[in-house]
Amino acid sequence: VCWMKVFCLQPAGHCSFTGLCFSPLQQSELNSFLWTIKRDPPSYFFGTIHVPYTRVWDFIPENSKKAFQHSHIVYFELDLTDPYTISALTSCQLLPQGENLQDVLPRDIYRRLKRHLEYVKLMMPSWMTPDQRGKGLYADYLFNAIAGNWERKRPVWVMLMVNSLTEVDIKSRGVPVLDLYLAQEAERLRKQTGAVEKVEEQCHPLNGLNFSQVIFALNQTLLQQESLRAGSLQTPYTTEDLIEHYNCGDLNSIIFSHDTSQVPNFINATLPPNERITAQEIDSYFRQELIYKRNERMGKRVKDLLEEYPDKSFFFAFGAGTC
Repeated sequence: VCWMKVFCLQPAGHCSFTGLCFSPLQQSELNSFLWTIKRDPPSYFFGTIHVPYTRVWDFIPENSKKAFQHSHIVYFELDLTDPYTISALTSCQLLPQGENLQDVLPRDIYRRLKRHLEYVKLMMPSWMTPDQRGKGLYADYLFNAIAGNWERKRPVWVMLMVNSLTEVDIKSRGVPVLDLYLAQEAERLRKQTGAVEKVEEQCHPLNGLNFSQVIFALNQTLLQQESLRAGSLQTPYTTEDLIEHYNCGDLNSIIFSHDTSQVPNFINATLPPNERITAQEIDSYFRQELIYKRNERMGKRVKDLLEEYPDKSFFFAFGAGTC
């Protein structure tokens, strides 16, 4: 869905030697994640990031904010303000009726998973920030909101859940992520909104991994979390890295591809050859399903919308890493 990048005032990479960006007063010197579709009136693509909007909003250049303000119609990947969307996403993650995770997982992995979730539940009160507590967001409520129904979830969704139950991610809960904030703003401004994807199109590819691949992915995720707990592993790409690259206007393909699919990268040099093949198969599958096929499908729908409404200015807010 990458068309033509514009409003590129300076090359990317205007970061100080500390790795931090300049103050928001100098953000006009940075790249914006804004593309234009040259027509009259113009339409726009804006690359979002799945982190609390407060972490990035001051670093988003004014041209992007003005494009959002002036557009007639705002489109997202999914309609995040529609209760059906949330309900359908929840349903898609569940095992068939009557099945529980304990029934489908190998016993050892199930025990390790249970142990890890007990650890997370124990640690969550110490991970919460005073600001979160001030807003009435408490650890027990948050744990139940994220993991309360974990025994009914499909293993692939449990893997993604475990991957997001980290101290950094917990500290950021309670503030809308950037795309949700834009959806709420569009609603507040009474703009027409829509979505280019159906829930099933985002959900089914994840459910399409075969069982042995899912077990491998869950095992690798648990191994990573267990190593982090033991202090013997440093994650290669953290949420902080993602935010820093975004705020610096640096579209690093490796980092952003992980944000897009929300799927951890299992390929590493320490894996034995047969496991490395499995990791590469998973990576290739998700790249095909969640990047290439999605881009083609979304691009076609964008084109159809632009042709159907030639006199309207659109603002398409999609994950920056889908490009």
